[in-house]
Amino acid sequence: MIRVFATFFLTLMISVSAVSAQQSSEDVVWIQIEAHPNLRVAQERAKIYSDALADVNGFSLGGSWYGIVLGPYARQDAERVLRVYRRERQIPRDSFVARSSALDQQFWPIGANVLNRGVVVASPILPAETPEPAETIVAAPKPAADETPSEARRSERALNSEEKKALQIALQASGFYNARIDGAFGPGTRRSMAEWQTFNGYEPSGILTTVQRRVLMDAYNAPLISVGMARRYDNQAGIELDMPLGAVRFSTYEPPFAHYDSQSDLGARVLLISQPGTKATLFGLYEIMQTLEIVPLNGPRARGKDSFTIEGRGNGIVSYTQAALKNGEIKGFTLIWPEGDEDRRTRVLTEMKASFTRTNGVLDPATGSNIEQQVDLISGLQVRKPRQSRSGFYVDERGTVVTVSEAVKGCARVTLDHDYQAEVVSSDDALGVAVLRPKVALAPMAVANFRDGAPRLNSGVTVSGFSYEGLLGASTLTRGTLADLRGLRGETELIRLAMTPQDGDAGGPVMDAGGTVIGMLLPDLPTGQKLPKDVSFAADARALLDVLDAAGLRTPTVSEGANVSPDELGRRANGMTVLVSCWD
Repeated sequence: MIRVFATFFLTLMISVSAVSAQQSSEDVVWIQIEAHPNLRVAQERAKIYSDALADVNGFSLGGSWYGIVLGPYARQDAERVLRVYRRERQIPRDSFVARSSALDQQFWPIGANVLNRGVVVASPILPAETPEPAETIVAAPKPAADETPSEARRSERALNSEEKKALQIALQASGFYNARIDGAFGPGTRRSMAEWQTFNGYEPSGILTTVQRRVLMDAYNAPLISVGMARRYDNQAGIELDMPLGAVRFSTYEPPFAHYDSQSDLGARVLLISQPGTKATLFGLYEIMQTLEIVPLNGPRARGKDSFTIEGRGNGIVSYTQAALKNGEIKGFTLIWPEGDEDRRTRVLTEMKASFTRTNGVLDPATGSNIEQQVDLISGLQVRKPRQSRSGFYVDERGTVVTVSEAVKGCARVTLDHDYQAEVVSSDDALGVAVLRPKVALAPMAVANFRDGAPRLNSGVTVSGFSYEGLLGASTLTRGTLADLRGLRGETELIRLAMTPQDGDAGGPVMDAGGTVIGMLLPDLPTGQKLPKDVSFAADARALLDVLDAAGLRTPTVSEGANVSPDELGRRANGMTVLVSCWD
């Protein structure tokens, strides 16, 4: 009674969403629960489901396969339906969310055409009293007659060990079997088979017939069928494996990668990795892969003696990379998949891993050498870029950095010079200053010396910063004049500069002619107030020292010193200035 009520309540809860979702096939999703290579079997299964569940539809999946789906739903509703129906065992446990683009002509309900993609013409399943269909309708071939238990036992004995294990795995995925996968059909396996038969409307004999075994395996393999999983022989890369060829297709060779780009709105991609090399080459590839957009920052990484794996999650995708060195050749693959489709991704990835095979040959590193090169591309793949970068400078020998608070606001990760991860240990939002500590101790080439006492008005000053947010690879110097020891409203913690810096310079040290730090450059006023181009502001040295003191850092100060040469000033500035980057 509870189970029936939960299903009824769920149907009521999503009914309005399901109806409205039908207005645009591109904005809705479906729950695929089974797929079959025989239309009549698919129709029979769809009818069984329709007797128990609402919103049952059937569509051709291409390649003589027919899928049974629930929907259409908004994605959020689909996830709820999937959870509830799985929990109640109303649908197989390996059911998954599918997009409308995976569906073609409709075969169930008979005559329906909700996606306007045509109707599969075949003999409908009709009650006994209904007249026979017109002769113009072409009947699908009838499947072979089902077997008696003794016949089913005989056909079962012809199965090899791997086929028996596959049936146990499929029963386990459907939620009916939780014992060891051993290929031995003992009491536990027989009991799970009987439960599966009862659930699917068959006589619970505990012995699966040939047709029932096919239905079970078709349902288990539905996630693979939906993306056209098939064998790919890439002779140029020297790799063969099963790939989702219904979702990706070959694009180009740009060593060390063979690119297989998306050919559907699923957005999946595959890279085959193939190159000659050594351990140094392998480890270099390991580092390079982690700089690419297709490998998000979050996820486990493992590097062994002659292989590595990388998983990345974020920014709407999940990617997995594996590569190994053998006989002077590095081979592997990367699978890029959209977030939110984890069950299907896991099945596809498992098949790719299990089927990956090395064959003769390796990509020639010179292949594609005539392709236009870009600084932000590596072998046709976009290098990951930070959301924004600003400047900062070292304030102690352990690598503690002071920068502007806008540089680290809302960041999933903060780095120093792209390579060293840092964390925010203190901030003063009113002043717009943040203090960072690297996660591993650093040894800066130079550390800021803060000036004790007020600098001289109208004296020359220099700002060191990454004017173009790291594009030039090193800090640059911008020169100007100290115009006032206060802000526009008399703020004593600010100084006004006559200079025109760039956005990336914010957070950089402001130095006097002796190389002593008198402040830190601040970004443009957040109020949007219009100021002349050559007006900028900086937090003065005393205000910075107060922030550092509050963070528990004791920073020494120096009095005004003698002027230094431009070369010496540049050396000090370059040694203390660091690029601070914010990553999503």
